[in-house]
Amino acid sequence: MVFHFGFKSRLYLTILFGLLLAPLPAVAADSVELARKGDTVEVLIGGRPFTTYFFPADIAKPYFQPLRTAQGTIVTRDFIVGNTIPQEHLKDRSLEPHQRPMYFGHGDIDGIDFWGEAAFPQYSDDTVFGRAVFKKLEEMRSGGESGALKADFELADPRGRVIADEIQSFVFGGGADTRWIDCEITLMANQGSDVVLGDTKEGTFAIRLANELNSPPGHMFNSAGAEGEKEIWGKPADWVDYDGTIAGEELGIAVFDSPKSFRHPTTWHARGYGLLAANPFGWREFYKDPEKDGSWTIQQGKSLKFRYRVFIHHGDYKHAKVAEAYQEYAVHER
Repeated sequence: MVFHFGFKSRLYLTILFGLLLAPLPAVAADSVELARKGDTVEVLIGGRPFTTYFFPADIAKPYFQPLRTAQGTIVTRDFIVGNTIPQEHLKDRSLEPHQRPMYFGHGDIDGIDFWGEAAFPQYSDDTVFGRAVFKKLEEMRSGGESGALKADFELADPRGRVIADEIQSFVFGGGADTRWIDCEITLMANQGSDVVLGDTKEGTFAIRLANELNSPPGHMFNSAGAEGEKEIWGKPADWVDYDGTIAGEELGIAVFDSPKSFRHPTTWHARGYGLLAANPFGWREFYKDPEKDGSWTIQQGKSLKFRYRVFIHHGDYKHAKVAEAYQEYAVHER
């Protein structure tokens, strides 16, 4: 039997096949709301709490606490709160209270430590600590698909002398199964002299994870296919992911290093005890070579940018297609 189609029939079939073959629409993003409350900014995604940005005057550096999945599960360590160490952890020398849930800091900027904090002298020696002094919020924007935050700080030594300016910029978003933060940190040598970032493993863009994501019981993976601290610590990679189970939810969190970021692909100060940090400076220890020097000088009037994406996902890194998510991010960054 042979069917004969007129012009209108052929037109209808063409439209029908076009609709069937067209790509499915992207999953809708949840709306993002930012609200300032004193020296904090609350971030809600899809009407649910995601994280809070803290920048009080009595804290040495700004930080986020906590970070949550799309289901609301907290993936970061639930302390330190402010400068108070929980009673049960006071004698724990390995606590490292300066490791906030998510923060930026470096252990040697012009010889001053902006990674550790003077508020915790029992965890340090005679180190000279600096602090990031809040100046202003340049931007705070809510939106239907993303929200943005931009804050200015001055990096000061213990006497208040300003060494450099630091601008922290963040964009927040997420959908049904993911949350993400695009992070850009800019250091500016604009105080009359060069600024030297020294070679040290103590840095630089960091997240301190919930104990359930320690490895073990959780798992660490990187973009090169390596697994565990021994194979990941100090190695260059596009991304590092930790996954595990918290409160019955299988989940994970990754940090993506942008192709635009300084010394991409960065080396990683990533530890099995739950410290996930991108550090492009600590070459001597990372490569076990005293002849290497990972320091960098920002010349007066110049700046240095660090760009990362924090990607929080449901399921393990394979289920969440972390490698594919990184490639999509990298293409957009280029």
